[in-house]
Formats: sequence, C-alpha cells, structure tokens
Amino acid sequence: MAIPAPAGRLQLHGERQSGQDVRTQNVTAVTAIANIVKTSLGPVGLDKMLVDDIGDVTVTNDGATILKLLEVQHPAAKILVELADLQDQEVGDGTTSVVILAAELLKRANDLVRAKIHPTSIISGYRLAMREAVKFIDELLAIKTDKLGADVLLAAAKTSMGSKIVGAEGDFFAQMVVEAIQAVHTTDQSGRVRY
Repeated sequence: MAIPAPAGRLQLHGERQSGQDVRTQNVTAVTAIANIVKTSLGPVGLDKMLVDDIGDVTVTNDGATILKLLEVQHPAAKILVELADLQDQEVGDGTTSVVILAAELLKRANDLVRAKIHPTSIISGYRLAMREAVKFIDELLAIKTDKLGADVLLAAAKTSMGSKIVGAEGDFFAQMVVEAIQAVHTTDQSGRVRY
C-alpha cells in the first residue's frame, strides 16, 4: 500500500540534487551528445552507423537523424536533442551546428561558474554578446539583396539547398528560387526593397 502524500503536495520519492556536481554532470552529458555529432559536421563529415533495438541499420551524417535515433535519458541531453529537433523543424538544417555551439556555450559557462561568477551575470554576458554579434553582422557583414547580382543569389540558393533538400537537381531549383525572389521584388513608398 502506498503512503499517502500530505494534502496539497506531490510525493515523487526521488532525490533533489543541486550544485556544482549537477552542473558538471549536465555539461558532461551535453558534451557527450555534441561529440557524437561533431564528426558528422560539414561537407566532409563522417557517416555514422546506428543500429536500433531490432537490428535495423541506419547510415547517415545528418545530425537531426542521428539525434532522433539516439535513446537519450539524461534531462539536459534531452533538452539539447529537442533543441536540435526544433532547429530541424524551423530551418531544416544546422542541427549539428546548434548542438555543438550550445554544448560549447554550456561548457564555457560552467567554467565561469567554477570561477565564482554568478550564473545571472553569465546569462547577461551571453545576451550582450548575442546583441553585439547581431549588430556586427548587420553593420559590417550584411549586404542588401538588391545590390547583389543574380549570379550571387544563384550561388547562395545552391549553397543553402545543397545539403539535403534537393541534391542533384540543385541548379534547377536554385534558378527557380532566384526567379521567384525577383518576381516578388517590390519597393515600398519609403524606398525600401521588400520581398
């Protein structure tokens, strides 16, 4: 017979852990996930062979597929897998990069906490760094699309679709995308280009 929980409280019969040991365990789990997909990054990324419980074999270098096939138990690692899945759903690519970047940020944050910097200060620093990075990109790296020629747009379309969406038909679909962009190109009353 189960012991009744006090009124208004949920009894879970577990242990609550906190502190540096838990942070270190979380970082270790997240780093392990990142290390699994790290070698599959980029155009020369290595394939992984994954075998499930019933013996089905999957060979892939796609980070999203690798992470979906992993049976992750650790809560922090599960969050990282969910982050990669969200990236795959929203963008369709970049899952491996997101996992590696998030794991590295957590690892560096853990080092800062060990150096007695408060987690709130670390989060504020990461947010400030993000704003400065976006500002840098906007001011120095971004080029208005109306100043780009059709050949640059074609190369950008090929690059962004070349990973897994269209494969061998990349030239055809890239040309279709560039034509579609140019077809919906309008200029509003203030002179800004809209697509």
